[in-house]
Amino acid sequence: MQASQLQALLIQRLIRNDGGSQRAWRIAIGPIRLHDSATHPHCNWSVAPSGNARQNAAIERLLDSVRLDHPIIAAG
Repeated sequence: MQASQLQALLIQRLIRNDGGSQRAWRIAIGPIRLHDSATHPHCNWSVAPSGNARQNAAIERLLDSVRLDHPIIAAG
C-alpha cells in the first residue's frame, strides 16, 4: 500500500464511521509521514492529526486498527 492509498482508506473509513466530508477529514488527518524502516521496523508511518477534539479522537481510534493491518507502506 502507498501513502496516498492509506490516506484515502483513512478518509473513507472516517466518513463511514463519523460522517463529514472528504475535505474536512483530509485536513484533519494531514499528510502521511513516512519513516525509515531501519529505525521504525514495526510501523513506518505516522500522522499528526490537527482537527478538533472530536475529529482527533476519531482519527486516533481508527489509526490503532489500521496500523495492525498496514504497518509498512511505500511512498507515493
